[in-house]
Amino acid sequence: MFTAVVQISLPKPISPEEAARAFELTAPIYQGLRGLVRKYYLRSEDGRRVGGIYLWETRAAGETLYNADWKARVKKLYGAEPEISWFDTPVVVDNQAGGAIIKAA
Repeated sequence: MFTAVVQISLPKPISPEEAARAFELTAPIYQGLRGLVRKYYLRSEDGRRVGGIYLWETRAAGETLYNADWKARVKKLYGAEPEISWFDTPVVVDNQAGGAIIKAA
């Protein structure tokens, strides 16, 4: 598995309510998306950065999403370019699934 950390530095701070509205607007895009295991939306405490943590079955699946159209949509919604960092994710501990330790294939 692979984790992508997407961060966006905002031109002006966003409130928790504004962030929740923006996140809820885009959430349906990610529901049932092939290769995406899980996505967490993020907002810094000062509201100056937003982003997401994406757990992917493969890096290729994630790279398919992060295309020019996706980047343009992010820039239009938040007014800034996204920064994407990739991490190999060989093990995940899932406490909601009884503390299961999931090893990547």
